[in-house]
Amino acid sequence: MGKRAAYVTLLTKTSYLPGVLVLEYTLRSVGSKYPLVVMVTPSLLQEDRDILARRGIGVIDIQSLKPPDRLHELSAHDARFADTWTKLRAFELTDYDRVVLLDADMIVMRIMDELMDLSLGRAEIAAAHVCACNPRKLVHYPADWVPENCAYTPLSHPTGVMNPTLITEKSPRPHTQLNSGLVVLNPSTELAEAVYNHLYTSPLVPTWSFPDQDLLSDFFKGRWRPLPWCYNALKTLMLIHKPLWRDEEIRCLHYILADKPWQARVSKHGGGEYDKSHQWWWDRLELLGVEMMTDNSEDWKVVLANVA
Repeated sequence: MGKRAAYVTLLTKTSYLPGVLVLEYTLRSVGSKYPLVVMVTPSLLQEDRDILARRGIGVIDIQSLKPPDRLHELSAHDARFADTWTKLRAFELTDYDRVVLLDADMIVMRIMDELMDLSLGRAEIAAAHVCACNPRKLVHYPADWVPENCAYTPLSHPTGVMNPTLITEKSPRPHTQLNSGLVVLNPSTELAEAVYNHLYTSPLVPTWSFPDQDLLSDFFKGRWRPLPWCYNALKTLMLIHKPLWRDEEIRCLHYILADKPWQARVSKHGGGEYDKSHQWWWDRLELLGVEMMTDNSEDWKVVLANVA
């Protein structure tokens, strides 16, 4: 029997439905042999569930997850992270031997099924580093998030494509922090319970700036394997780390920050700093639309109602 494995994402509200559908389309378009499975919470409308079912996308019902009341407060700038603790439910998906957890604001540009065979201990994970440059100088970000402490700063093409910065005892703290947009993990009941217990009891919870991301960096300290940038190509790297970035190397592109590509169409006149990468999302939405107009035009209308 082959390995039971899947790409998994989370959907809690209709506004992210276009992201999930485009993500699933891109996985199929690059020829992945593994499905996208969507974790959904009770807050998701039945209409959205039905659309996923008609698209042949598997759905797993889960409960929301968060720390005890009033233990953790998000800044107004990062209110969009309120649901992200729930991503951690992926650790309890024991029907699978291997899960690659993906955020809904991603597109797959090259096949990356090799992550399903990545050597990983039962209590280990793999993920790419955060970019700790903080170019917008956001005051609520950690004080040590500066370019000289960023794990991507020492890297350049081509050696940096498959050789992420190693974490050593002398590494600055940001080198020990991961971006949770893509996480490779092996689900187990024991590991899930340990992660949840950390969320419920760690004295560090009130200090975390980036909910699930900081939890994973802390809980798996010394037990997470850095992945190359191309598996979680943060869109900001295109501008901030030009010596490293190459369009053709991207496996999975991550539209971090508050402005998601479906919230604003790319201007025909250009000028936006992320217009190029956002256009890649719109190109794939158009191709998805050709499929959906053939299969179920009413479902496509729902998608269009939730994009700019």
